[in-house]
Amino acid sequence: MAVDPSRGWAVEASPPADDEENAGGLVSVLVARKHRWDRVSVCGFLVDVYCLGVKNAFGPDIRTDVELAQFVPEYYAAYPAAWQDVPIDLAADIVFGAVKYARGLGFEPHADFVRAAAQLGAWDGPPAITFGRDGKPFYQSGPYDNPRKVIETLGLAVGPPPAFDYLVVGRA
Repeated sequence: MAVDPSRGWAVEASPPADDEENAGGLVSVLVARKHRWDRVSVCGFLVDVYCLGVKNAFGPDIRTDVELAQFVPEYYAAYPAAWQDVPIDLAADIVFGAVKYARGLGFEPHADFVRAAAQLGAWDGPPAITFGRDGKPFYQSGPYDNPRKVIETLGLAVGPPPAFDYLVVGRA
């Protein structure tokens, strides 16, 4: 994933290549907005920016500020580097742009996407982000995926490899 610098978004130093490889193109986006005077409304998205788009979504969940402060480190615990605060329009570009990219490949977002997406506000696209890896889709299997179906769908959308790359992680 690459971000167009012309939008003025300051992106912190990229993670080392091995960290990016280990993440498999997964980005977690957490959006919290004020909800009444003593609560926040929280939505989250697990986004595959290389291929599948929004793999998971939740919310809106209503929490206190204290609950949110406790939840944020838990939400990002799987990532070796700390989370990064970003403008809401960058978060929207990541989420909505990934959905658009994945739909072009034949994949629909998680069932809870529509409900959670309202937290991001309206999106006017196109994204300032380049999706895929090295200019093409890259699929890395996850524990709840059907790799055969995903690879077949990619083949129908873009043609056989090398039009896309994939890595199917062994199952126990």
